[in-house]
Amino acid sequence: MAGVSSKSLEAALVSLEPKLATATTALARDLFSILELLDSNAGLRRALTDPTRESAAKAALASQLLTGKVGAQAQAIFLELVAGRWGSARDLGDALEVLAATSAIAVAEGQGGGSANLDKLEEELFAFIRVVGSSHDLQRAFDDPQASAAAKGALAQKVVPGASEVGALLVRQAVAAPRGLKPTALVQRFVELVAKRQQRWIAYVSVTRELSAEQLTRLQAGLNNLYGRELKINVTIDPTLVGGIKVVVGDEVVDATAATRLSDLRRRLAV
Repeated sequence: MAGVSSKSLEAALVSLEPKLATATTALARDLFSILELLDSNAGLRRALTDPTRESAAKAALASQLLTGKVGAQAQAIFLELVAGRWGSARDLGDALEVLAATSAIAVAEGQGGGSANLDKLEEELFAFIRVVGSSHDLQRAFDDPQASAAAKGALAQKVVPGASEVGALLVRQAVAAPRGLKPTALVQRFVELVAKRQQRWIAYVSVTRELSAEQLTRLQAGLNNLYGRELKINVTIDPTLVGGIKVVVGDEVVDATAATRLSDLRRRLAV
């Protein structure tokens, strides 16, 4: 995905983020069900991504199709997605898949363990990839066009019997609707989304000189307070750094140009 589609997806993810703190698997399931509707109707995909069609008309069409079928939050997320610009009809579905999977992953993240739960989810997905990748029988079963989605989902459950609710949801989605990919390839994409989510729990800190144990403690407390969660700190020394400190957490870079946000951290690090 590139160009206008990439920008629309980025904007959709930014808009989704505040909703993820209270997200449930029901939201992810609703978004995946909308994706199923899109994938089953090429005319609908074209209508919702037609650049000559008014946004209001697209929203009206989407609302008409979804009202009463999914929750209000999922419908609102999709309507916002439809309002974006898409380079191809396929890109809208790809973006919706990312939002659905991200919502599910955030549920795992928020279930008390934070990054530890993401580690567990990642291992569950890797387990599916390993088991299916080593079995030609399973690969044939999941590729069988005559097998129902329900049957494939039941088989996937047996492949990873101890999976969490989120892990099971993502694996079932991959085998039921791989969307032109091998199920293991789609699960690998989900793994990459988990890894991206994990980056929110790691602070990559660059400083001009080595920090003492006390300064590291202050840095940890300051970053935890700044981001509202218990971060893992990875410190590197960069004597050329302007401003004394640079912090990267996920997609966010806080450097010397953001003086107001770093002033408290610099005070905490002061000798």
